[in-house]
Amino acid sequence: MSDTPTTTPHTPADPTAASTPATPVAAPVAGADDLLRAVQAGVETIDLGRQLRVGMPQSPNHPQFWHTLPRRHGDMVRSDGSSAANDMITTGTHVGTHIDALAHVSFDGKLHGGADAAAACIGGKYEEHGVHTIAPMLRRGVLLDVAGHLGLTHCEGGYEITVADLEATAERAGVTVGAGDVVLIRSGWGARFAEGAAYVGGASGVPGVGEAGAVWLAERGVHAAGADTIAFERLAPGGGHALLPAHRVLLVEAGIYIVEALDLEGLAAAGWAEFTFVLVPMNIFGATGSPVRPLALRSTQPQSQDQAPTQSGAAS
Repeated sequence: MSDTPTTTPHTPADPTAASTPATPVAAPVAGADDLLRAVQAGVETIDLGRQLRVGMPQSPNHPQFWHTLPRRHGDMVRSDGSSAANDMITTGTHVGTHIDALAHVSFDGKLHGGADAAAACIGGKYEEHGVHTIAPMLRRGVLLDVAGHLGLTHCEGGYEITVADLEATAERAGVTVGAGDVVLIRSGWGARFAEGAAYVGGASGVPGVGEAGAVWLAERGVHAAGADTIAFERLAPGGGHALLPAHRVLLVEAGIYIVEALDLEGLAAAGWAEFTFVLVPMNIFGATGSPVRPLALRSTQPQSQDQAPTQSGAAS
């Protein structure tokens, strides 16, 4: 899909760019399957991932992202005049836009399904619930733009997004959250990412769902849930990561993955409430999480009258 026209939601000067019709990439091939034909007919893409940069805001609980060049052009020049540069990166797996594996959180010494958290890490790797066990996602995505529904640029720090907020936002958008979906919750806080420390929200707190909102998602059987904040759920002003009940509900009790630090501004500006969601974690054996670059996809072909919006997600 490298030739597919791609929009860039990181450029706020043109919020309509995300919905600009894409030019078909190739003529449909006879005998191709339905998915390939849809891709060849034209797909719009919105990038939901943050650019990885040294010094970007992140949770203080994780090793920072670092990128350097051990070899630069000119450090070694071949006899024909050519040279090469190469890179080295170090990073925590919960830095930038990332996904939490089920091994990330335990409660009363247990991981999801009752696995013993201490025994599960013998050998230094979480074989049972590590990020390598997360299958690539190709699913129905749903955006719940809570900030937009409330008429806010962003929810206030420490604001708890309630069940009533989630239900009213879904109703206004005309979508139903169902089993297998990936639900992305926009608080608007992601627009503060470039502010650095303000995005982390130590003193102010950070908006997000609480335990009740997490239970609401779990009751609907979603496959994964994500948000535009650093910890997905509400962080109390001055409270940091002291209490994370939504992580317990989703990761430990329900086995639902969490995606954090998403860029949802372009998606909201484009007005996409329903789309195809694509995410592939790095295949790191036994890791508790992975940086990711999720995508929202939509066909450029007009929807026919008899194609009503679906109510729940596809499996992957």
